[in-house]
Amino acid sequence: MFDTVLATLLAEFSDLPDAAQLTRTLLRLGLAALLGGVLGYEREQQGKAAGVRTHMLVAMGAALFVLVPQLGGMPIGDISRVIQGIVTGIGFLGAGAIIKRDSEASVQGLTTAAGVWMTAAIGVACGLGREATALLSTLLALAVLALLPRLFEGGRPKK
Repeated sequence: MFDTVLATLLAEFSDLPDAAQLTRTLLRLGLAALLGGVLGYEREQQGKAAGVRTHMLVAMGAALFVLVPQLGGMPIGDISRVIQGIVTGIGFLGAGAIIKRDSEASVQGLTTAAGVWMTAAIGVACGLGREATALLSTLLALAVLALLPRLFEGGRPKK
């Protein structure tokens, strides 16, 4: 009976069969967490609701949603449907960050929602093994979040 239990446990944990696959999985999920954390840190420094943990979880979750089917041999056409689901689901998460204030006729949280959406896209890139694209996208998103507000005040260029 012990042999059966051990064989079953080994079979259940066989999705990381060797050091190469373990390294690949750690790299993709770890990079997703790191890049999401970078964007989340910037948002947290600005006092926004979605901070480091939220962005890290969104990026890792998106990476995991595409990584697991890819490692399982799912065709890219089918993975594209998984990505469509991620985009839709993150849209609902982002909607929760948007607040319309009737008394002020203003909307708040759009940048946070867009940032969470971008973070999911970066996570997808990591999960698909597009690490350089994910890194470049993170740097560009960080530039938009951190640098543009310094150049523009209230929608107009600073003088």
